[in-house]
Amino acid sequence: MFVSIGSSSFAQSNYFKMSYGFGGGMNRSYTDVYRGDLGKIVYGVFDYHMTPFLTVGLEGQYGRIKGGIKVKDPSGRRFVNKYTAVSANLKVMLGEFINYDKGGFLYNIRGVYLGFGLGAINNNLTNIARYRPTEAPSSDSRRFAGEDKSVNLVLPVNLGYNYYIKDSYGYMRYVINVNAQSNFTFGEGLDGYNESGLKSNNNYPDMYNSVTVGFRYMFGTVRSYHKNL
Repeated sequence: MFVSIGSSSFAQSNYFKMSYGFGGGMNRSYTDVYRGDLGKIVYGVFDYHMTPFLTVGLEGQYGRIKGGIKVKDPSGRRFVNKYTAVSANLKVMLGEFINYDKGGFLYNIRGVYLGFGLGAINNNLTNIARYRPTEAPSSDSRRFAGEDKSVNLVLPVNLGYNYYIKDSYGYMRYVINVNAQSNFTFGEGLDGYNESGLKSNNNYPDMYNSVTVGFRYMFGTVRSYHKNL
């Protein structure tokens, strides 16, 4: 009986239920403009851990999305979007499904995750070409349609990896995060152009991809989990 109880107690661990973090990286736009440019992004996150490997949380982003500047668009379009975005996200990691052994290969990849979310992006076009280069600014009929400021729904899709670092008590406390994210927007505000599909390549949702590196800190009350961590 003593051996049975001891074995059961060692087959579970405790984890913190919350975490927050920050990070930064680069993004690239994919819009109606001929080719996107590289931009910068910073972010902050707050997550609630339903299990060590299943989280729901909020993410805030700030950055610049660019297009048509380094590589000119054939029609003369270019833009710089100084944006902010907020989204709610659900992420699930491999550790939720696999049976890993401490120190083994599966243990080391337990932090690989996939996530989906929904949020809003506030577009602020601070540098945008509104007229074709050969047209006078007063020629309203040749003005590129679109708005300099708008808000669109955004669907983020995440693929990433969490590397966990334990504290002196053996708890998972610190996390180094690497994340690749695709953000699909619903609307035409990301690049500021809303031309008819008959006039330009405007048949697909505007989107931007980002690659970031970040740091997270786990805190709060603890909860037991049925696997060793």
